[in-house]
Amino acid sequence: MANKMTSMPDFKTYRTNVKIGNWNEEQHLEEHVRSKYMRRREKGELTAQRVDFLKHNILSPVELSVTTDGALHFGDVVMLLNVGDTGECSVLGINAYIDHMTKIPSPGIKGPCGVSAGRSIQPCVRTAFIITSVDGTPEGATLHYEQSFALKTTSDFTGGMYLTSDVQTFRKCALRSRLQEVNLDERECFLSWWKLVHFDPQERLEHEGLPVPANVNVVVLHCKTNQALAVMEHFVLGTIYGNEYEVTAHTFLDTHRAEKSNNHWILCTADPDAEGLLLLNRLKSEGNCVSLPRENPEDPTEYIRCSVCNYREDR
Repeated sequence: MANKMTSMPDFKTYRTNVKIGNWNEEQHLEEHVRSKYMRRREKGELTAQRVDFLKHNILSPVELSVTTDGALHFGDVVMLLNVGDTGECSVLGINAYIDHMTKIPSPGIKGPCGVSAGRSIQPCVRTAFIITSVDGTPEGATLHYEQSFALKTTSDFTGGMYLTSDVQTFRKCALRSRLQEVNLDERECFLSWWKLVHFDPQERLEHEGLPVPANVNVVVLHCKTNQALAVMEHFVLGTIYGNEYEVTAHTFLDTHRAEKSNNHWILCTADPDAEGLLLLNRLKSEGNCVSLPRENPEDPTEYIRCSVCNYREDR
């Protein structure tokens, strides 16, 4: 007998409010997911809440130290600034994510934690470091060229971690450039020892053992590997703080066997006579900052831009 095809009826066989399938299981699953979300929100465990909590603590303002004699001292709170090849400033900062956060014994960041260089030059917990003695030099003593020291984070939230580096290996290297990695670790050891040398190799021997002035170009060398702290402006990292540059320990030399600008760092201090950084206020007083119109032609106001570090300030 030939198969007869049955035609579908022109009307619905069930109403829209009829429950089909595993409706009971799906309803219980939705209620479970909703209750789990509410519990996590009450405890502040949601991803957005954790990011906000991290940014609120790590971006809180910090007062930099004020130097009266123009030199750097042990115990000073400074900010490491690099001008770079493009003439725009980048500041060494903690590249912490929510995975680095811990609640025990108190909320904070655990190591190891990465570092990066960002465009924001405002002193905060993320960008401020303490010059710490490693050879028993008392706090308040003057820091000299070629003298070993450590860079330690400031607040309890960052856990007092030290800027650390080690020899480059196949498994342990920078993420983008594959050069020597720089990170923050809770241990204070020989891997966290650094020293400052004069940025000009021809004057390096003459300045050896002299006090290090603040707010001038220096080269930050790692004591174990003798590699210089560097900003990789061609390797961009996507962070929760925006696009920032990778930081490594590698010495870049020009044709004259001198370190390039991405190896030059300025240990910035606060201005005792005015608000802000002493370096930026000095550049403004010397006329290195120019007035430029805003990007919107209809806006008649102007802003100040530093021709050296590209720092902007509304007038």
